[in-house]
Amino acid sequence: MAATTTPHRPRTGTTAAGRLGALARAELVLLVRNRTALFVTLLMPLLMIGSIRAGLDEVGLEGTGLTLVEAAMTGGLGMALVIVVYLNLVPAYVTRREELVLKRLRTGEASDAEILTGTALPSVALALVQCVIMVVAAVAFLGVRAPQRPELLVAGVLAGIVLLGALAAFTATLTRTAESAQLTTMPLFLVSALGSGLFVPLEAFPEKVGAVCALLPVTGVVTLVRGGWLGGADAGELVRAGATTLVWAVVAVFAVRRRFRWEPRH
Repeated sequence: MAATTTPHRPRTGTTAAGRLGALARAELVLLVRNRTALFVTLLMPLLMIGSIRAGLDEVGLEGTGLTLVEAAMTGGLGMALVIVVYLNLVPAYVTRREELVLKRLRTGEASDAEILTGTALPSVALALVQCVIMVVAAVAFLGVRAPQRPELLVAGVLAGIVLLGALAAFTATLTRTAESAQLTTMPLFLVSALGSGLFVPLEAFPEKVGAVCALLPVTGVVTLVRGGWLGGADAGELVRAGATTLVWAVVAVFAVRRRFRWEPRH
């Protein structure tokens, strides 16, 4: 009797969505196990809203067209993006690099962009959830106006996620250890908090200072978010904000493509 053979089945590769999902699930497990990172991700943005409101008590909002609560909550959205995406992703990228996780992932089917994106997805999802909760809570319980231009608000949040994710990857190239990420992330955090309209709206600054602050990386995102939520921004201001955000995002992505390190620093 002739021996029967099992027909050979060609090996099929995974899809990009499947690879991103697997990377995101693994990263989410690591995030949940890291209590410090989980605290920063979940609670710090909410605590910072209180700090923003306390700081605004010392600043005159006359001429800005914003109430104290509106300024605090729209600044809180930007702060959530900075903390949950940027401050959380830098040590994540550095840790995965130093543990050779990124190097091993590059030997598989996932592309470089998929590896970086998959690592970022849990932080991105948490940032989006926090933004939705803050908007709903502000409108329902704090008397803040409902989003006047929801499409612009969503565009501003998504643009901020892309920009801050790219900036996080670039900052990781300058960071030797996860512990030193507390230092390498501080410049952008402080500059954004003080000069990008998170704590104090740009309209409250002297004109020349406000013009310089308008060019900072996160300022365009805050302008788009505030204009989408509260309205009132003119077309020229929104175009400038969008252009500034786009330029910074392109520069950050280009820098990551050229300089990102996939192996431990020595």
